[in-house]
Amino acid sequence: MRTEASADQRLGGLIAEPAVVSAVAAWRAWLASERRVSGHTLAAYDSDLAAFLAFLSRHLGYPPGLPDLERLRPADFRSYLADRAAQGLARSSTARALSTLRGFFRFLDRRGLAQNAAIGALRTPRVPKSVPKALSEGEALKAVDAVADLSDETWIADRDVAVLVLMYGCGLRIGETLALKRRVAPLGDTLVVTGKGNKQRVVPVLPVVADAVACYLRACPYDPAAEGPLFVGARGGPLNPGVVQRQMRRLRALLGLPETATPHALRHSFATHLLGGGGDLRTIQELLGHASLSTTQRYTEVDGTRLAAVHRASHPRARG
Repeated sequence: MRTEASADQRLGGLIAEPAVVSAVAAWRAWLASERRVSGHTLAAYDSDLAAFLAFLSRHLGYPPGLPDLERLRPADFRSYLADRAAQGLARSSTARALSTLRGFFRFLDRRGLAQNAAIGALRTPRVPKSVPKALSEGEALKAVDAVADLSDETWIADRDVAVLVLMYGCGLRIGETLALKRRVAPLGDTLVVTGKGNKQRVVPVLPVVADAVACYLRACPYDPAAEGPLFVGARGGPLNPGVVQRQMRRLRALLGLPETATPHALRHSFATHLLGGGGDLRTIQELLGHASLSTTQRYTEVDGTRLAAVHRASHPRARG
């Protein structure tokens, strides 16, 4: 009978036999090179798979090998789902983890390493449809204006304004914003952005966005090379996303904004306010870099609240 995992069975932080660890490494390499999966997505997959293998080591009583993965039954996978539920993990998190496992087992099958049809018998947990949380136009503008008041150093204040203006004015993700290189400046009428899966899109740049970035660069004491980061931290290195997230937390307290006022909420606000101003979904889809129109369509639900309020206030039959 096998015993508790030894050091060589914890390779790469995974509790598994070396053959499984090698299979995971091959899968990750395939995802990065062939599927061009982003670093954030890879990290999520790593976490999901590490948790599953750790569960299996407890469930089986020893670190799993490839034959063990092949012998898993539906009951074993259901025990894994029950274990996640007992930990109080969200259904959305479990749905993603199950998707990760399905992808990994498909890879094992294609490579002839292990075959297991049992995972196909599992149903993905039903996840309540989440609706993006956007700031109102007034809240978004207040956040952009007030972030300068959070820093004593002028150049850092200008930097934070430029970051928020860029996310709100161009609909960028925080990772896309901080990945921009210094060579993109000075900003022109458009900006090429590299999004998820290394897919590129072109977004228009408003004069107010270009001006905010130019103001920051004039004040910035650091001058990285063309391939250096556009936005730098206090010591001149790449700006950490945690700094932007912290500033948004401080803005929530300062302005009384809801907990949903995060850096990503500025991107949602960009889309929602464009839709409210008459923008069409296809155009907004392109600007956001969504692969599917169904993702963009969630903004119709967000804006529906505003439209309903306008309808109630304006329609003759709604007035007493």
